[in-house]
Amino acid sequence: MYLIAIAWLYVALMMALAEASSPQGSIFGALITFLLYGVAPMALVLYLVGTPARRRARHLAEAQAQAQAVSEPASDSGQGDGRHHAPAEPLPPVGKEP
Repeated sequence: MYLIAIAWLYVALMMALAEASSPQGSIFGALITFLLYGVAPMALVLYLVGTPARRRARHLAEAQAQAQAVSEPASDSGQGDGRHHAPAEPLPPVGKEP
């Protein structure tokens, strides 16, 4: 996939150089040509093609975090929720009269 991206950017660079060296062309036009015909489409394509790999890595990280949480010993109720936070103060019941 990277070979296709490199080839596309090479073609876009050659188009930009042709634009810059043309008598009617300009450097600004060459820059816009390279960005809009080369960089922007390749950034979009590489982002879309990389989506499954990013999703797979996220699921793997979540599975490892869940496995680590299961393997840790359970803490007693006075020690917090197991996430290294201070335990919450107990709240009085609402709507109950003594």
